[in-house]
Amino acid sequence: MNTLEQHHLHPTQMLAQLPDFMKAITALIDDLGISLKGFQADHIALRVNDQTLAEALHQAWLSYGQEWSNNMINGRPIVIIGFEQPLQAGDWSFEALELPYPSDKAYPKQGWEHIEFVVPSTARTTDELKQDLQKQLPTLDWDGLAAKGIKVKASSPAGDNERLPNPTFAFKRDGVCIKLHGHSLKAVLESEQA
Repeated sequence: MNTLEQHHLHPTQMLAQLPDFMKAITALIDDLGISLKGFQADHIALRVNDQTLAEALHQAWLSYGQEWSNNMINGRPIVIIGFEQPLQAGDWSFEALELPYPSDKAYPKQGWEHIEFVVPSTARTTDELKQDLQKQLPTLDWDGLAAKGIKVKASSPAGDNERLPNPTFAFKRDGVCIKLHGHSLKAVLESEQA
């Protein structure tokens, strides 16, 4: 048994865990009071706490696609692997996997962590994105989220060469997270080539 299998992180094991992860994602979406069915599920992301595991995962997932990007973001490598065949999970199809290498933060659980959805927007700041989200997802009860145990975080992550601002809102509970932003990862990566 290899290291990834011991930690239940081998891609075949992670794919088997996907239905349970998607149930938790669906429950979070329901508690947000929104429907994301009409929006693009951009990519799926996992988290690990160990450099050696991250390197092994990086190599293992390359058998499912090709590396689109390996950029330093917020002081650590974040690898994007585009799937040869989109990954089907629940009502959605994902074209890419995000694999951040470990940072100083330790995650209580390693494995699937979040899904990012594209809510089309030209917002350049998190304030502008919030206004667009309020228009496109009017049933999202921003004021009632804390009572449901949902943490909200606004951020503007950016790679060194990105030219396309992509502010993001993250909604997190019990180690599961949904992120909403205006542009797909592919569009952001293409902006780096411009």
